[in-house]
Amino acid sequence: MQKLNTTLVYILSVVGFLCCCIGIGTIAAIIAVVIASRELKKYNQAPDDYVNGQAMKTARVVAIVSLVLSLIGLAIFIWIRLNPCLFFEWYIGLLENNPNMPAESMDQIYQAAEKAGCR
Repeated sequence: MQKLNTTLVYILSVVGFLCCCIGIGTIAAIIAVVIASRELKKYNQAPDDYVNGQAMKTARVVAIVSLVLSLIGLAIFIWIRLNPCLFFEWYIGLLENNPNMPAESMDQIYQAAEKAGCR
């Protein structure tokens, strides 16, 4: 009996989760989905030869969830890059209503907005 390589798929999926906020997790998640699909194809051809087919199915689900979250993160990252002023308007509006927000932090956000050509 052989084992499918679920560890690599899980590691790449976790990297996809951790890097989903900046968009580069998409690459790791795509690789995880491809590897998991390839391994499951081998499993489906000869299920009696492998002992951890169910674990690979679970790993593929985790990889798909990681991919979806990474794509959402990538879309948000691209939106912020293409529309920085809309992002700053939303972010400043959110923080101005927070009474616990320090004034010096707000000043830094205003400066960042001005540096981006907003305000």
